[in-house]
Amino acid sequence: MNFRRQNAGGQTASSREDGRRSGRSCTQKNYFQQDIRPHEYILAVLKYAGFLAAVAWLYYESIWAFLLCAPGVFLYLRYWKAECLEKKKREFALQFQEAIRSLAAALNVGYSLENAIKETKKDINILYSEQTAISREFDYMIRQIYLQIPMDQILYEWARRIDQEDLQSFVNVFVTAKKSGGDSLKVIRDSIAQIRDKMEMQREIDTILAARKYEFRVMSVIPFGIVAYMKLSFPEFMGALYGNLIGAGVMSACLAVYLAAWYLGRKIVNIEI
Repeated sequence: MNFRRQNAGGQTASSREDGRRSGRSCTQKNYFQQDIRPHEYILAVLKYAGFLAAVAWLYYESIWAFLLCAPGVFLYLRYWKAECLEKKKREFALQFQEAIRSLAAALNVGYSLENAIKETKKDINILYSEQTAISREFDYMIRQIYLQIPMDQILYEWARRIDQEDLQSFVNVFVTAKKSGGDSLKVIRDSIAQIRDKMEMQREIDTILAARKYEFRVMSVIPFGIVAYMKLSFPEFMGALYGNLIGAGVMSACLAVYLAAWYLGRKIVNIEI
């Protein structure tokens, strides 16, 4: 990732803010895409192909249905990518919580902010691999420190690169406290407490909904099981629904109702804070 560095001495606060706003949409929006591996895309395509093969055989008994619906993989990948990115954002939130806890410990023993970041990177190396987002970001910040870029600019650029509410709130409050001579350690402790409370609440919601999510997955499979049972047990009865427009229309209507119910179910069981 290439980032353009500017001279902080000749740049006003308002111009830096404008630069952050103008660059936000092109960097934050897809930052975590680099963490999606090629094999994950392949598995997603294979998953869609398996679902489509089941639909083509159970609902239409035609290879043409598979071929006609194959372009829908792009729509599915768009949906899958959004979920994948959200998952990686949650993983980063956990990594960030551990990082600022280590940062607070380093500042507490008397390190300057620059040296505290370097010490935090050592702790991150123990907890996470070099491929994780938090490790990558601390590597980049350390390189900026060696280039003698001001710390407030480094932190603001960090918040700009990553679309993460906890990180942005922490940077804004921390830099403001640092400039005004406030208690930086208290800011970090408060940030850790807020992030921990938010994650605990999310875990409680996930625990409450765990059974419902399992029931939802089972119910999502049942319609396919019913159609497969009818198809295999009563082929003469089900045969009237294949090979003609009326049958294809009836099966398409059933499939549309199923997909609508599945989408509504996903909305119900996915609660975020």
